[in-house]
Amino acid sequence: MHRLILASLDDDQAVETISIPLAGKTSIADYMVIASGRSTRQVASMAQKLAERIKAEFKRPVKIEGLPTADWVLIDATDIIVHLFRPEVRSFYNLERMWAFGDAPTPPTAPFADLSDQD
Repeated sequence: MHRLILASLDDDQAVETISIPLAGKTSIADYMVIASGRSTRQVASMAQKLAERIKAEFKRPVKIEGLPTADWVLIDATDIIVHLFRPEVRSFYNLERMWAFGDAPTPPTAPFADLSDQD
């Protein structure tokens, strides 16, 4: 599912996608994926498409919060939590710093960054 989420966000031209491994650090999920869209319309579209892809591929329920405004949309896919932001909202909340366990990640240069090595 992790690969599908990253591929889906890449296909939808998400910006600065980061994957933070949570296994062994918290029980809420195995990964947290954070990405930005350029507008509320793009954020909403990415969230809806991603939820549809997860439901179709894995036949599991997906919970979505924040779609009416689409400034910050949270997708709970059970093992993976996805946060989609508009850039200024993402910058304000700075979840990367909060969840990187002391090592704030630098913005990715690749289509997505996996923070597995930042323990």
